[in-house]
Amino acid sequence: MSAHPGAGGTSAPAPEITVVGSLNMDIRLTVDRIPRSGETISATGLKRSPGGKGANQAVAAARLGRRVAMVGAVGDDDAGREITARLVAEGLDVSSVDVSGHPTGTAVILWEQPESTIVIEAGANGDVDEEFVDSRDAAVRAVADAQVVLCQCETPLGSLAAVARLATGTTILNPAPAVPVPAEIRDRFDVLVPNRFELATLAGATEAPEALADVVAMVRGLAFPGDVVVTLGSDGSVVVPRDGGPTAVPAVRVDAIDTTAAGDSFCAALADGLLRGEDLVGAARWASRVAALTTTRDGAIESLPLADEVPALPQGPTPEH
Repeated sequence: MSAHPGAGGTSAPAPEITVVGSLNMDIRLTVDRIPRSGETISATGLKRSPGGKGANQAVAAARLGRRVAMVGAVGDDDAGREITARLVAEGLDVSSVDVSGHPTGTAVILWEQPESTIVIEAGANGDVDEEFVDSRDAAVRAVADAQVVLCQCETPLGSLAAVARLATGTTILNPAPAVPVPAEIRDRFDVLVPNRFELATLAGATEAPEALADVVAMVRGLAFPGDVVVTLGSDGSVVVPRDGGPTAVPAVRVDAIDTTAAGDSFCAALADGLLRGEDLVGAARWASRVAALTTTRDGAIESLPLADEVPALPQGPTPEH
């Protein structure tokens, strides 16, 4: 495995946000409905574009004006070259994006407006483990020097262990897609940002909580030593700090057309808000605005807004549960 041609040098300023995560080529099929098992249906549209939760969060943060470094891997193929070129064009430091002997990760998205069903083949993302981060000087610097490090679960959990050990700034874990994350790794992060389904997976529950009180009770049951922000889709989010009571953050009401990258833009905006000096509730309110605008646009990376595009959208009343 080698550094990607065109990767940045070591003299660049330290990143404000480093994202350790996945880089995929998204293949999105627009469908009228999700097919049943064994059924073949016709798509009404096809779109191919760079994506992956890591890439989405990194680009989202860069578009909000942050200096961002990406740690990840792509294949030695056209998809990998296209993804890396896109990250460079978005202003990211890609000195820690390496070329793998495996093909670039692929996500097949069945888009049933506004929701998506996604199947992922990890490909090169499977290389981004603990040794990957530890053995690359550029990756170690990117993690250790960043003010915020943002991670997800589309790469091996060993990468999370490396981040927790190396990072000196605030660490944020978005445990998506939903996988059981061992407490000894999870509890070394400062902020946890699951949705209600990912929260249930972390808690070992068979059903996701619906009522706000049940969400908070499940968070408390994790005994997570840091802060938790649970995203609840159209119900907004709830901030459960390590000290003090929970705060419900209402959703921003918009006409959503595509929710694909909403969670990723929320996480990036949460990191951006914390860097701006907001407390966790203030950062969550800002993240809600960014995520809401994201859902009004088609696509993943294409839908991510610039900071000055986020209007003063009205937030709805605190949802009743």
